[in-house]
Amino acid sequence: MDNRKYGYIRVSSKDQNEERQWVAMQKAEIQARDIFIDKVSGKNFQREQYQLLKRMIRKGDIIYVHSLDRFGRNKEEILQEWDDITKNLQADIVVLDMPLLDTTQYKDSMGSFIADLVLQILSWVAQDERDRIRKRQREGIDAALHNGIAFGRPKAQVTDVFKEAYAIWKTGAITATEAMQQAGVKKTTFYKLVKQVERVEQESK
Repeated sequence: MDNRKYGYIRVSSKDQNEERQWVAMQKAEIQARDIFIDKVSGKNFQREQYQLLKRMIRKGDIIYVHSLDRFGRNKEEILQEWDDITKNLQADIVVLDMPLLDTTQYKDSMGSFIADLVLQILSWVAQDERDRIRKRQREGIDAALHNGIAFGRPKAQVTDVFKEAYAIWKTGAITATEAMQQAGVKKTTFYKLVKQVERVEQESK
């Protein structure tokens, strides 16, 4: 039975385009039916298509990935998965943009040593980049909070529609439920806005 070639593609979200990786797989002459695509974060390897691919590969098969960061982002898990595929499953991995990470080419001890060293370095770089992205995101959020930019749901506003419903409700002509419906707000929001209005009225006296 001939060994099979598989392609693995990962993009971080549905908004990212996998076209560049797909073209690379076609250049490597991998059949479309043998290309697996995950549209999820690379923080771990609990990905549906990746796990399906691992169940399918056999000894001597080859997995192609465009770049190491498409394979994964967590250093320890990258190394663990690499060993599992190359040593336990006895399949090969080819990282297309890094010729040194091609286990089909390095079967001798020196070649394996070089590939392992490069893998250690690049997997660290992949995780470091992920950590720096998370740090920048955290710093951005902290800066926004410091500048008074609110996150989450926008605060409810006292609109003219609410004021009208509130005024009628205060006369006793309609119930609170009817006032909520007229103002288009839920119970919790309604009473928060009532407090705001009454506080302003109290302060203006």
